[in-house]
Amino acid sequence: MVQEEITEQVKDVIQKDVWGAIRDFLSYEIFHFGDEHPIVLTVQLLLFVIIVLLITSYALRVFKRIITRKLRNEDKLKFESIFSFLKYFVYIIVIFGALDSIGFNITAIFAASAALLVGVGLALQTFIQDILSGIFIFMDQTVHVGDIIEIDDKVGRVEEIKLRTTRAVTIDNKVLIIPNHKFMTSSLYNWTQNGSMTKESIDIGVAYGSDTQLVKDLLIKAALSNDNILKEPAPLVLFTDFADSSLNFRLIFTMSDSFQAGIPKSEIRFEIDRLFREHDISIPFPQREVTILKE
Repeated sequence: MVQEEITEQVKDVIQKDVWGAIRDFLSYEIFHFGDEHPIVLTVQLLLFVIIVLLITSYALRVFKRIITRKLRNEDKLKFESIFSFLKYFVYIIVIFGALDSIGFNITAIFAASAALLVGVGLALQTFIQDILSGIFIFMDQTVHVGDIIEIDDKVGRVEEIKLRTTRAVTIDNKVLIIPNHKFMTSSLYNWTQNGSMTKESIDIGVAYGSDTQLVKDLLIKAALSNDNILKEPAPLVLFTDFADSSLNFRLIFTMSDSFQAGIPKSEIRFEIDRLFREHDISIPFPQREVTILKE
């Protein structure tokens, strides 16, 4: 009987020592800063935050899987780009909420790091602006992959839209990296938003006295001779001006791939020159009269 009581007392002592050791371990201060409003990080607090983050991460994955289950591939990419940015805000809110719920002095943290946060905010101003612009691009669908765009006098075909930047390839096969805030602060020309077909034009002047109807017919013939020019809608010729030394015309035609318009337009100019020479239509050059005064 006495032996059993001793055994129970030993167990109680061991349990108390174990629980005491666990409590001491959990209350161990990893970090301590400040005196009046101290910021204290203990093992218990760290483990709690880790567990909350793991639960949040699992919940976000489940939420993402549910949302993207019935989305198209293109919409999935857009959602994942926005989701990858927003989940960091969720993590920050959860961390601060968890710390505040167990009595961690959040106010002291903000007070101690106020100047640092202001400096970081100013440094990341453009970065955040790019990300927010990327979200707006995904939401209002201003630009799509495959669109031909012109921005800041640069033309390129959009290859990839990311959250911070958009990657495009120029006509001469150079990669153009565009910060997304450019789409919000600069004038953007989307050549193909209304469809893949775009109208191109060539301006040309002929000498006074030329047969204007013949000029019109030859310009249309030159356009239709090129396989890259669509027959419908038919090419159009406008008589644009009576200039100082020429009659000015504009040849307008439609292409299905304006990204490569430079080569067909060059070929059409060659054909125009050949047809004009063949029909004795001259292309004038500016003439100046010089008067020399003798004293």
